[in-house]
Amino acid sequence: MAGIGVKLNKIYKKNTVTTDIIGFFYSTVVTIAPILVVIINLVLMQYVLKFNTVGYFDRELFSCTVLYIFIFSLLTTSPFNAVLSRYMSDVIFEERYEDVEPCHRVGLLTNICFSCLFAIPFCFYEHLVGGVPIYYVFTGYCCFISLVLVFYNMLYLSICKEYRLISLYFLIGMVTAFLMSLFLHYICKVSITYSMLLALAAGFFLTAVLEWAKIHQFFPDNSEEYKRVFEYFRKYWQLILINFLYTLGLFIHNFVFWGTDMAMHLVKTFVCNQPYDMATCLAMFTNISASVIFISRVEMYFHERYRDYADAVFGGRGLDIRNTKKRMFRRLSSEIMTLLRLQFIVSVLIYLIFVIFLPRMGYSGLVMRIYPMVAAGYFVLFLMYAEIIFLYYFEDLNGALLTSVCFCLTTFLASITAIHMSYIFYGFGVWFGSIVGFSVAYARLRWMEKHIDEHMFCRGSIMKRAKGIKPSPKVFDLYEQDRSEGSLEIDANKLTKKEKDDEETVIYH
Repeated sequence: MAGIGVKLNKIYKKNTVTTDIIGFFYSTVVTIAPILVVIINLVLMQYVLKFNTVGYFDRELFSCTVLYIFIFSLLTTSPFNAVLSRYMSDVIFEERYEDVEPCHRVGLLTNICFSCLFAIPFCFYEHLVGGVPIYYVFTGYCCFISLVLVFYNMLYLSICKEYRLISLYFLIGMVTAFLMSLFLHYICKVSITYSMLLALAAGFFLTAVLEWAKIHQFFPDNSEEYKRVFEYFRKYWQLILINFLYTLGLFIHNFVFWGTDMAMHLVKTFVCNQPYDMATCLAMFTNISASVIFISRVEMYFHERYRDYADAVFGGRGLDIRNTKKRMFRRLSSEIMTLLRLQFIVSVLIYLIFVIFLPRMGYSGLVMRIYPMVAAGYFVLFLMYAEIIFLYYFEDLNGALLTSVCFCLTTFLASITAIHMSYIFYGFGVWFGSIVGFSVAYARLRWMEKHIDEHMFCRGSIMKRAKGIKPSPKVFDLYEQDRSEGSLEIDANKLTKKEKDDEETVIYH
C-alpha cells in the first residue's frame, strides 16, 4: 500500500471540501473500484438482457455458478498470495528485479494447480450427477480459472503501485463482457444466462491477459532462481495460514447456514441460502468503506511514524528510539479509534438508506431481519483486519496467526449455535467471531508495545545459520603441571619452536 499516501497527501494538502471529496474518490478507485465495476456490469447485463424473464431454474443456476466462482477463487488464491507478496516486496527492495519473473511463474503454477485440484472434481460431479450440460460446465470452469488469474496478477500490480491500471483493466474487461453478452444474445441468438456466463469468462480472461502483459513489461528479465521462492514458503508458512484462515472466516458462517433447512439445493451440486447470503452481501457493502478509510489514513499518517521509528532504530540515539516509539504507538491507537468513529458514522448512514429503500425494491422480509446483526459483525471484522495489518508492520506473524485462528474457529462454532436462535440473531456467529478476533489482535498489539525493544533488537544470530557438521567448541587444551604451585602450563608438545623458547612466560592462573 505504500505509495498511495504520497498522492493522498498532495490531494489533502490544500485542506478544502473539494480536495477531501477528490481524495475520497481516489481512495475508492484504488481500493474497491474493481468490485464495483463487476457488480455494475452484472446489474446492467441483467437489466438489458431482461434476466427476470428467464425461468427460475436457469436464473438460480447462473446465480449459484457466479457465487461459487467468486467465493472459491478467493479461497484458493488466498493461501499463497501473501507469501508471494512478501517475496516480491523483498526482491524489489533489494533491487533484484530479475527474480520477479521466477516468482510470478512459480506462483502462477501453484495457484492454478491448487485451484484445479478442487474445481475439476466439482465440474465432473456437476455434469455427471447434476446433469448440467458439458458446455455450460466448461464455461463456468474457464470463468473460474480466469478470475483466479485476475486475482493473482492483481497482486503484482498492486505491489508496483499500479492501482489505477488495475481499475482500468477491470473496466476494459467488463465493458467487453457487456458488449459481448449483447452480441451473443441478440446477434448469435444464444440463451440469456449462457451469454452472460460466456461474456464474463471472456471479460475476466481479457483482464488477466492485460495484467500479465503489464507485469512482463515491467520485469522482462528472468534469473531462473526458482528455489528461492519455495524457500519463502517454508520460511513464512504462517502467512499461508493467516491469509487462508482470514478468507475462510469471511465465508465460513455462510457455509454453516448452507447446511440448514433454509438452504436451497440445485442440480444435486450447488447449495446456497439466499436470505442469509443476500444479507451477508448487504452487510459487506455497508462496511466496505472501512477499507478506503483505513488505507487513506494509514498511508498518510501511521506509515510516516513507522518510518521515523525504523530510521531511529538503524541510526538514532536511544532517546530518539524511545520518542519515536511512543509517537508511533500513539498514532496507531489514534488511527484505530478514528477508523472506528468514521466507519460507525458511514455504516449507520448506509444502514438507514438500506432499511428505508431496499424494501421498496423487493428486498424485505427475512433478508432485512438477518441483515442488522450480520452488518454489526462485518463492522467489527474490518476493524480486526486493520489490526492484522498493523501486526504485519511489526512482523508479528505469530500474533496475526493467533488472531486468524481465533476468528475463524470462533465464527464457525458461534454460527453453529446461531442456527438454533431466532432469525434476527443469525448473524451472531460472524459478530462474536469478529469480537474475539479483534480482542486477540488488540491484546497482541498492546503486548507488542511493551516488548517492541526485545522484538526489534533481540532477533537473529551473530553467525549465519547453515547445515553441516557442527564445529568443535574447544579452543585450546590446558594441562595441570604442579598442583602445589597452583598454576597451569600449556603442554610443551603442542608448542612451536619459538613458543618453546618463551615457554616459561606462558602460564595461566
